Amino acid sequence: MSEKTLFPKPFHAHCCPCSCDGPEGQQEWGRMSRRNFLGTAALGSMALAGLSWSGLMAAEAEEIPQAPKRKPLRVKPILTYAVPQRRPQWSWRAWGGIETEEQAQEECRRIEAELEKIRTTADFPLEFMPLAALLHGGQFEKLTDLESADAAIVYAAGGSVEVLNLCRKLNKPVIIFCRHKSGPIYLWYEIISPRYLRQHTDVLSVTGIDEEDVVVDSLEEVTWRLRALCGLKNTVGSRIVAVGGPGSWATPKAPELAKERFKLDIVTVPYEPDLANLIKAAMADEAAVARAKRRADAYLAIPETKLETDRGFVDRAFLLEEIFRRLMQKFDCRAITINACMGTIMPVSQTTACLPLSTLNDDGWLAFCESDFVVVPAGILLGNISGLPQFLHNPTYPHEGIITIAHCTGPRKMDGKNPEPVRILTHFESDYGAAPKVERRKGQLLTHIIPDFKAEKWLGLRSEIVEAPFFPICRDQLNVRFKCDSLLLAQKMHGFHWMTCYGDYHREIGYALKRVGIKWEFLG
Repeated sequence: MSEKTLFPKPFHAHCCPCSCDGPEGQQEWGRMSRRNFLGTAALGSMALAGLSWSGLMAAEAEEIPQAPKRKPLRVKPILTYAVPQRRPQWSWRAWGGIETEEQAQEECRRIEAELEKIRTTADFPLEFMPLAALLHGGQFEKLTDLESADAAIVYAAGGSVEVLNLCRKLNKPVIIFCRHKSGPIYLWYEIISPRYLRQHTDVLSVTGIDEEDVVVDSLEEVTWRLRALCGLKNTVGSRIVAVGGPGSWATPKAPELAKERFKLDIVTVPYEPDLANLIKAAMADEAAVARAKRRADAYLAIPETKLETDRGFVDRAFLLEEIFRRLMQKFDCRAITINACMGTIMPVSQTTACLPLSTLNDDGWLAFCESDFVVVPAGILLGNISGLPQFLHNPTYPHEGIITIAHCTGPRKMDGKNPEPVRILTHFESDYGAAPKVERRKGQLLTHIIPDFKAEKWLGLRSEIVEAPFFPICRDQLNVRFKCDSLLLAQKMHGFHWMTCYGDYHREIGYALKRVGIKWEFLG
């Protein structure tokens, strides 16, 4: 069987899409850059003029731009209750432990103390607005600030469901909190399902709220839902710089689908002339070159850092990394992705983008190789939920509960704080530049997201690190062990690239995705 039969489309044995193979391909890149990449970039806002190295430099040129913080989730807490009046020989009160104004005020104090506990222990930015206590029958004038909230928590002690309907009308995410044992028992602990969610039927009969939005007693259950909503707030409508334009690994519609689902604002910075001119100007800037060398010195001085490539590649990687930082600063965002960098960025930067993407993630930015907008939204969402660096990588074939994952751009501070041991090698396929091989800790719990090409259904998988081997593949590589059946995973796998994060965030991802129209299946 001929190679043409095996690979009916042009085939490149690279993990990263390459714009060219050899001189003829490089000539083709010159013809395709504006036609394909700039044409694709019409999906997002454009950055075709006005980019210069001097223009990117802030007044404090020596100050390296730092990643912006996540925006806080603003939450409106609302207590609904009733004060029943005794009637002789009449069923005058409903279920529930709040019957007087005094008991309602005591409950307000309990709620405020619990919210303060959540706020001070949360690992994400969170702001609670003043608590509103609504007596059955109205008092909606107390909700003057509800429209400015990102979400609401309704403490459904008693009374009507008008406030839930109001939140749905305003299109606000709502968490319904009911007490069983954590305080006075709530009426809606009894009737939230038949009376409201199912509307006196046998099936869910309301939109915008479902069974997953109901919490009984647990502050931890409230917290992870708020963490998910905070991540979603910081993702939907966010901006990302796409160097070389937005693309995908296999489906041309990926950038369009990312904009449709997550309202991403994709800003294109083309290689020619913009990035090439920026790199050349930065290389001619003695202060910038000296700054890059100092930063490289500091990185290589971190304990358990082994340099196994030419030092010049590392110096130039930190110069390229500063350019990326200043691009994100200019466009007021914290995310960047690189398209088809193998045959384009290397000849100009005289290094690879692997190490810059790694160190950017370590410092709180969201930086991704390949400009694959099938998986990039997963990285933005998981990064905004967890507050941790993300690892975009290639999967292999699952077998005996093991799968190998690998790429050349893995972050070193996957826990967000502590640098792990690393070997700085060349990028594998090109044997050029600087790429990290991180020696990750065995037993570490991981969350994997496996997006599909159609942006209709994402899979979730939880695993733990078994070892960090050294196969002749992408440098940063792991063997991980999972618990679901290997054949099941193989049958379920779709798309290509995965996104991986330290910790377990499968609940948060599923809770967020239902609000953007993507299904979630967690394989365990």
